Amino acid sequence: MSAFRTFWWVLVVVLGILTCQVEAQAPAGAAGRPGTTQAAAAGTAPLVNLQMGGGTERQNVSSAIQILFVMTMLTLAPSLIMLGTSFTRIVIVLGFIRSAIGTQGAPTNQIIIGISLFLTFFIMEPVWTQVDRDALQPYLAEQIGSKEALDKAAAPLKTFMLRQTRGTEVDFFLGLAGMGPTPLQEVPLRVVLPAFVVSELRTAFQMGFLIFVPFMVIDFLVSSTLMSMGMMMMPPVVVSLPFKLLLFVLVDGWHLVIRSLVQSFGA
Repeated sequence: MSAFRTFWWVLVVVLGILTCQVEAQAPAGAAGRPGTTQAAAAGTAPLVNLQMGGGTERQNVSSAIQILFVMTMLTLAPSLIMLGTSFTRIVIVLGFIRSAIGTQGAPTNQIIIGISLFLTFFIMEPVWTQVDRDALQPYLAEQIGSKEALDKAAAPLKTFMLRQTRGTEVDFFLGLAGMGPTPLQEVPLRVVLPAFVVSELRTAFQMGFLIFVPFMVIDFLVSSTLMSMGMMMMPPVVVSLPFKLLLFVLVDGWHLVIRSLVQSFGA
């Protein structure tokens, strides 16, 4: 915030100086034209009065900076939703399910993203409720300032990410940041966020491997059976796909996967 405020005031001062220079040069260029003032004809220097307003501009500038900050955060909102919540793990695991079964077009990308968003809202609801209670509502009621509201809003989100992040990932990024051993409560958000993303990718790929195993067994059995029958020209995928779908339906695969995903976050 201080950097934005400094930039704004420097810009205002520079514009004021340029305006004063233009006003100072205008009478000098108009000295030879009719209607010039006696002071300009006599060669006297014009008086310059630089006034920055009635004293309320600082508050107006602060409001403009806050609006700029909010608009910037809105542009970053999709990235925060994808990388700072449970969305990453869910969408990767659902994508692995589609690849393991072999149905590249079903479910579609829109359906997978929609399911991931709804599950994200369900899992993150306690965190967002705490943010609304501790940060948003007091700020709207003008009980706390913007900086305090941001700190209180980041606290539950950081707690959620640390609960899902491996300690080795946190230590790794603390070392990259040049920081020594730090208590979890004092780890900055710039370290927690990348550590959380890497940890989520690792967890999602581990779950994807476990999902692939039973379907790989079906592919292996179908391929071996076709080769033993001398049907080497028959694509194994064509034969194994119905068996994969049958297995997934019999074990109620969607229920098992979604329940495992929700429970993996401790929800």
